[in-house]
Amino acid sequence: MVIGPPRHLALLPEAGAERVAWPVPFAEGLPKLLALRGRRVVVLASGDPFWFGAGSVLARHLAPQEWRALPGPSCFALAASRLGWALEEVLCLGLHAAPLARLRPHLAPARRALVTLRDGAAVAGLAGYLCETGFGASRLWIMEALGGPRERVTAVRADRLQGAFSHPVCAALEVQGGGAALPLASGRADDWFQSDGQMTKRPVRALTLSALAPRHGEHLWDIGGGSGSIALEWLLSHPSLRATSIEPRPERAGRIEANAARLGMDRLAVVTGSAPGALAGLAPPDAVFVGGGLDAALLGWLFAQLAPGVRLVANAVTLETEALLLGARAQHGGELLRIELAHAAPLGPRTGWAAARPIVQWSVSL
Repeated sequence: MVIGPPRHLALLPEAGAERVAWPVPFAEGLPKLLALRGRRVVVLASGDPFWFGAGSVLARHLAPQEWRALPGPSCFALAASRLGWALEEVLCLGLHAAPLARLRPHLAPARRALVTLRDGAAVAGLAGYLCETGFGASRLWIMEALGGPRERVTAVRADRLQGAFSHPVCAALEVQGGGAALPLASGRADDWFQSDGQMTKRPVRALTLSALAPRHGEHLWDIGGGSGSIALEWLLSHPSLRATSIEPRPERAGRIEANAARLGMDRLAVVTGSAPGALAGLAPPDAVFVGGGLDAALLGWLFAQLAPGVRLVANAVTLETEALLLGARAQHGGELLRIELAHAAPLGPRTGWAAARPIVQWSVSL
């Protein structure tokens, strides 16, 4: 038996094997495949199934002795060979089942990328997205049916794209244009995040991310998310990181989701609710940030419920919360940091320092 997308099945010569079309969405095909246990089944996939392909998904549902992979050249390898690009220096993204906004953190002049796309119609969407973000001058190479008799490569600027394209398709791009490039360091400018004013500002955010100290594969709880800036900066640190933002106000929770979508951080989970009640049932964290709503009850819950070694960082602006942190440090240890910042501002005809409210930051390992 052979199971795969109709496009793949149509390329097979007639050999008498039963053919089964893999349904859309992809997840609906898994029960069909697993129901065939005990039979000899071939699953068709494009190129290397373990590079933004179906291979890892199928392997998670099958025992090691139940499957064998026979990979071919990936579309990334074929595309790089057409352009003479070194793959280790090129960003490779699977956008055939993901939002185009995943490109956003990587858009900077001279950046090269290879991306898979859902179908021919998605090519116009990619070009439009580059134009919307200020990178319409980017060079595109649209690659159709790489490695086959219908192979075609079209080179064009994103803002001059015309014509129709056929599946299977991937695209190479070399970013050009005057759009805003997202900085690589923590403490991005505040205007990257929409807010109603409830946001950890840029310098304090940089210090907070330093205290949270994200490490490979870790999960953050951002309690009192506000604009989501802390959780989003955490996620921007590395693609292996995960985060959950907990925000009691629905309008702010919606704004966090919008900020995440715009920055391509669709792996941010947003929970609307108040801590500690909203924390029950969440995947356990490796680090916790409390930017709002800290009180004795929440602090007690965190120390009672979380595993030893979880890193906790809390910022206090009010005298009441500051006193709570002073007492917590006396009981649990950790480090206290008082952050006092001032910005240059007009003072009559001259310039003086305008002081911001001081912030007390407590960081501790539970």
